[in-house]
Amino acid sequence: MGLTQLLAKRLETSGPVRVGLVGAGKFGSMFLTQIPTTPGIEVTVIADLDPQRARHACATVGWDEDRVARTRYTDDSASLISAPDVEVVVEATGNPVVGVSHACAAFREGKHLVMVNVEADVLVGPWLAREAASAGVVYSMAYGDQPALTCELVDWARSCGFEVAAAGKGTKYLPAYHGSTPSTVWDHYGLTAAQAEAAGMNSQMFNSFLDGTKSAIEMAAIANATGLTPAPDGLSFPPCGADDLPRVLRPSEAGGLLHHKGQVEVVSSLERDGRPVYRDLRWGVYVVIEAPNDYAAASFRQYGLLTDESGRYAAMYKPYHLIGLELNVSILSAVLRGEPTGCTTGFRGDVVATAKRDLSCGEQLDGEGGYTVWGKLMPAQDSLAMGGLPIGLAHGVTLTRPISAGQAIGWRDVQPAAPSEALRLRQHMEQQLQTQ
Repeated sequence: MGLTQLLAKRLETSGPVRVGLVGAGKFGSMFLTQIPTTPGIEVTVIADLDPQRARHACATVGWDEDRVARTRYTDDSASLISAPDVEVVVEATGNPVVGVSHACAAFREGKHLVMVNVEADVLVGPWLAREAASAGVVYSMAYGDQPALTCELVDWARSCGFEVAAAGKGTKYLPAYHGSTPSTVWDHYGLTAAQAEAAGMNSQMFNSFLDGTKSAIEMAAIANATGLTPAPDGLSFPPCGADDLPRVLRPSEAGGLLHHKGQVEVVSSLERDGRPVYRDLRWGVYVVIEAPNDYAAASFRQYGLLTDESGRYAAMYKPYHLIGLELNVSILSAVLRGEPTGCTTGFRGDVVATAKRDLSCGEQLDGEGGYTVWGKLMPAQDSLAMGGLPIGLAHGVTLTRPISAGQAIGWRDVQPAAPSEALRLRQHMEQQLQTQ
């Protein structure tokens, strides 16, 4: 039975699905705009650092006065999570430390959680998934974001009996972007700082999209949910359009650029000289599959799939994603089917803070999208072996030794971070994994 059918049945028997939203920023606002046209979903409470901003966001995205008035607004996320008229929590703050705390609280309250906050998932996702299972609730990636959509393609491929050679997404990338800062980011987007400010665009957040950190975080999440793994040196961001996916993203022994079969990778919408890639996949996601036999390979050709010259590697892709506009799929899947739209199953990829420039002893790191570090994707076993500092905990910590540009930063290189549930769980998770 489809989700809309299940929702109609639910509405008849038990009333609407009741949602609590934590964080009414861009993603949250995109989700909110779909609520008036989705009979059967009610947002009962919205928590935000600025409740009035959240109320204004609802009016801005098209809510009528009655819907705005009957929704509660608060700056107390704990009260939202414990509210009896909330059965699924959407965590959309983007802050990994806060997100981990919200997730733990939701599980203690027996609430499903849709984790928009990929940073929190990559930080301690295996632990959160285990706790959700113990609590008998769903812990889910956010449908509409690229990780969940990529996981869906991987699941489709494997369900059909295909081996996955590679999966991932597209982005705009040049090697120089790793050094981008909030002061230089708007030049790359073709905006002035004044234009970006007028549009309410956060320079540090948008810089994370550009400097490679967000791509690393999302690929780590996909690896941890699907069993695919990063290359030893992380992401290479090969320039590649939709037509070339099966040629470029096949193993090196087959003529491609992959380090190994079953890899996560991000393709760039720019050639290395800055020229645009033909039919780029900047906003989309993809999976490259291998035909298991000659008959399947012949079927690829007969039905018009894009393949490499051998005919054995083919690609399926989705050219766009609509982020918060698609979030209802995760909410309904969690509540009506008891299923996540992607969920961590292991620790295979990690994102380690890496110096953007030469850093001095005593400097304070400013985390994701900032001036000091970017996040590099690493195989989890390599991160654990070096004691890598996760990008999600690289904000507000002070260096105890100088670090050269391009060098990965470890726990040994910083003063202990401020105590938090996220730090405690991350350290506990690392200790458990290192003893296995």
